[in-house]
Amino acid sequence: MTDNPNLWRKLLSKRMLICLFTGFSSGLPLYILISLIPAWLRSEGVNLQAIGLFALIQLPFTWKFLWSPLFDRYAPPLGRRRGWLFIFQTALLLTIPAFGMLHPALNLWTIAYLSFVMAFFSASQDIVLDAYRRELLLDNELGLGNAIHVNAYKIAGLIPGSLSLILADHLPWSSVFIITALFMLPGIAMTLFVSEPALKNGAPKTLKAAIVEPFQEFVGRNGLKSAGLILAFIFFYKLGDSMATALATPFYLDMGFSKTEIGLIAKNAGLWPSVFGGLVGGIWMIKLGINRALWIFGIIQMVAILGFAWLATIGHNLFGLAGVIGIEALGVGLGTAAFVAFIAHTTHPLYTATQFALFTSLAAVPRTFANAATGYLVEWFGWTSFFLFCFVIALPGMLLLIKVAPWNNQEESL
Repeated sequence: MTDNPNLWRKLLSKRMLICLFTGFSSGLPLYILISLIPAWLRSEGVNLQAIGLFALIQLPFTWKFLWSPLFDRYAPPLGRRRGWLFIFQTALLLTIPAFGMLHPALNLWTIAYLSFVMAFFSASQDIVLDAYRRELLLDNELGLGNAIHVNAYKIAGLIPGSLSLILADHLPWSSVFIITALFMLPGIAMTLFVSEPALKNGAPKTLKAAIVEPFQEFVGRNGLKSAGLILAFIFFYKLGDSMATALATPFYLDMGFSKTEIGLIAKNAGLWPSVFGGLVGGIWMIKLGINRALWIFGIIQMVAILGFAWLATIGHNLFGLAGVIGIEALGVGLGTAAFVAFIAHTTHPLYTATQFALFTSLAAVPRTFANAATGYLVEWFGWTSFFLFCFVIALPGMLLLIKVAPWNNQEESL
């Protein structure tokens, strides 16, 4: 499995290319919500508390499992996966430019409502993309395929987090949002050209079956106690990292970096370490297995948080900024690759949309509720103490690995 010719065949296969497109299409709208819009609001004078509370508009990512059974049960004209994808990707393409028609000082509540609508479309797209990818990949491709998906997901963040910020120094925000929206077109093209995945066991026969059976199967397969531990682990594993990066762009602005410096250095310094980390993580998981990858990558991800605390003490330093972002991106690239592979492996292929949505909803809870408090925590603690707090918050997720993913208990399918 790990010889070079076979590895290159896997990397260059059609399924891995599709994972590249699913990751980009999934990451773009989320990074607009968590990166571009906060930067836009901050540059227009909106305070940190209000920007932090904007994390609450991401509630659809937390509750998306509630409507995910609809996507397992019903199929639009293009198919059960492709049909829903086309609907939500087109909706995102039309929604993003609407932000450019508003002004933060005059239309803050309207921006919040529009952000919530966009989050619903984005979360719904993620439900279908995750289900499609799980049905597309073989079990022994989950680590590599999800690593490629995560890489593309991070690369998509460069559009709103780098290109759009640079454009904002030279163009009006209305033009910036239109240009950013056009990057949804590759995902729409993918949806139109890929084939619908084959259903081995058929779709759920009724909506009730689509709602009840995924939960019964998950608890029945793992037992009530183990199922609870798995759900707790999914909640806590990315908590510290998620909180540390929730206000990353406002943090850079407060440290005195210009939008162009953030676009050129902060974002691009994280590109290759993130791509390297995600890709190496996917390949490494073939040898390590998911369990050991979660341990090793999780430690790197947690330690990387301390770099932000160091940057907060030295202030405006371009080399320091590049180094901290590069290390953090490497850690997150590794940690996210293992985490997403774990979620995919925990999902039963028959109930991909609902179970995957449930697990990723739990992972989104910190990004929604905990991140909403980050603005207040920064005001109370200051930036340095805030990042040290995020480091401590990352510990429970690592401790749960003792039960959820023991070091010596490896998954045979990888």
